[in-house]
Amino acid sequence: MKPADRLDYAAPFDRPPRPGPDGAKVLVFLVVNVEEWGIERPMPRQVLPAPTNAPVLPDLANWAWHEYGMRVGFWRILRACEARGIRPTLSVNGRVCTAYPRVAEAARDAGWEFMGHGFRQVPAHALHDQDGMIRETVAAIRECTGTAPRGWLGPGLTQTLETPDLLAKHGIRWCADFVVDDVPVPIRTAHGPLWSMPYSVELNDIPMMMVQHHAAEELHGRGMAQLDRLLAEAGTEGCKVMGLAVHPYISGVPHRIGVLERLLDAIASRPGAVFAQGSEILGWWERG
Repeated sequence: MKPADRLDYAAPFDRPPRPGPDGAKVLVFLVVNVEEWGIERPMPRQVLPAPTNAPVLPDLANWAWHEYGMRVGFWRILRACEARGIRPTLSVNGRVCTAYPRVAEAARDAGWEFMGHGFRQVPAHALHDQDGMIRETVAAIRECTGTAPRGWLGPGLTQTLETPDLLAKHGIRWCADFVVDDVPVPIRTAHGPLWSMPYSVELNDIPMMMVQHHAAEELHGRGMAQLDRLLAEAGTEGCKVMGLAVHPYISGVPHRIGVLERLLDAIASRPGAVFAQGSEILGWWERG
């Protein structure tokens, strides 16, 4: 099925206002993305184009850019969250659990929820066996955490037309690839409903810093503009979800981490804004 065939259309005022848990007006879905970038493949992102723009393998410069995030940037974000009592959702390649065990174990021990993010950072369209990849990712996360993941985010939000059916087949309950609403909405699959989870392609440091080339302060300004409008709308439309996505090799570097910390503090200072993990958000929504 095409995505439009999987989703019923609904305007915000078509559904009754739904109060948030414990009086919350906005549930902030903070996602930290950690990935495995194999040096033998073209890099999923580039900060430094090759001379004359000729593709190079191995692409050491851009591999190292990401590797810094896994070695250093992740720990800055972890400390920022721990200092504020925030437990994000970890969007994680299955390979991270064995390639970067200290990162995976630290997130697990801090109580972060693991969300499947493919096995390696490869677009879904490039895979010959997407079903096997999902199965392998679920198994890797279960082995690391003791629990199978309930959520999913495709690498680069990539899907094929069969992806929702495969996710539901392997027990995934919610997916953040469908950025279509400010609340969870059901997605039809061959194996029962899959729920969309409001992620963000704009409150996201990749498009913001690496594609649009904004200064780091844009994250704070855009984040608070989003939050304040959702808080205002919650008065008549009910509790909403605000997705916020960061990557250790971008937001975890020294010249940006302070902006992220100020944004987390500003969010926490707004009455009615509450940080929540993906499965907590879906649990609230399914309870009605």
